[in-house]
Amino acid sequence: MRNGRLMPAQPDAPVHIVAYDPSWPTRFEAERTALAEILGQWLTGPIEHVGSTAVPGLSAKPVIDIMAAVGSLDASRDALPLLQKFGYRYAPYRPDEMHWLCKPDFAQRTHHLHLVPFRSALWEERIRFRDGLRSTPTIAAEYAALKYRLARIHPSDREAYTAAKGPFITRVLHRLAEQEPPA
Repeated sequence: MRNGRLMPAQPDAPVHIVAYDPSWPTRFEAERTALAEILGQWLTGPIEHVGSTAVPGLSAKPVIDIMAAVGSLDASRDALPLLQKFGYRYAPYRPDEMHWLCKPDFAQRTHHLHLVPFRSALWEERIRFRDGLRSTPTIAAEYAALKYRLARIHPSDREAYTAAKGPFITRVLHRLAEQEPPA
């Protein structure tokens, strides 16, 4: 534990933001194809490209964020050993909401994988935020500026960086919810 938070035994990757890379969607598709085969029996919905690498033109940490829809966390627990054989490392980050994994390790990340119950609050929020960034360039530009600033403030603390983005994400989600037509 570091600062009262559960951390991996090895050093954590630094926070480094880069310009958008047009290869990110292709890298996601390659990983999605492999994950669909591995996770097939646990999937109850799509495998989605989420996070900043899923937003064309948006600067990001060069890590492909993937969210796979599962029926429940308990039911998908048996997928974790198979994912580890495929090169993913599991960490009990927010274990009440998701199974979180990264590849190839905590210090050098290329992919994050989130097994999330389909249509849970977390699932819906991540999709809504991604789609909001994709459809609203001004929000995406604000988010990029915030990420660059926070990366300078928290270059070695990914948890602090992520937590500091929280108020912005919450504000955007509220703004997007207000714009949705009534059901």
